[in-house]
Amino acid sequence: MRVLGIDPGLTRCGIGVVERAGDTKLRLIDCGVIRTDSHSPLHERLLLLDESLREWISKVEPDAIAVERVFSQLNVKTAMATGQAAGVALLLAAKVGVPIALHTPTEVKAAVTGSGRAGKDQVAKMVVRILELKEAPKPVDTTDALALAICHHWRGMSSDKLKDAAAKEKSRLHALRGAKAKR
Repeated sequence: MRVLGIDPGLTRCGIGVVERAGDTKLRLIDCGVIRTDSHSPLHERLLLLDESLREWISKVEPDAIAVERVFSQLNVKTAMATGQAAGVALLLAAKVGVPIALHTPTEVKAAVTGSGRAGKDQVAKMVVRILELKEAPKPVDTTDALALAICHHWRGMSSDKLKDAAAKEKSRLHALRGAKAKR
């Protein structure tokens, strides 16, 4: 299973690709950052982000895409830009048919460090440890994207299994009710 983590941002959009290697081990496939010029018009920046994300998806062929869920920040301008970048990522993932997951920053921190209140440096240290890297990738947007991919491997997979089990149980109960109604 290969997960593309996207830490959305309009000026810097972090990208991290993590693959499961065996039952529990995860490994880094690739990471980077997509940059847009803050002086360019918004539509041009969004187009560049779309084109760059499309290239990443084509290159790494992910099984799932995990995007940071935008949350309300004190800085409305930053939250809007993050939301616009996340929207581009979500739309593109839907267009290419790759399953999408949204994870909050607190979920990511908790999954990677054990604490939803962990700082960026703690997250970076755990990403290095989990992926057995020599150092944290730079800039921090890249490390955040890797943390998203790790979170999805650990939380998204179990969440998907729970949803599947619930759907099967619902279907089983529906079939039982149908059989009783026919009697």
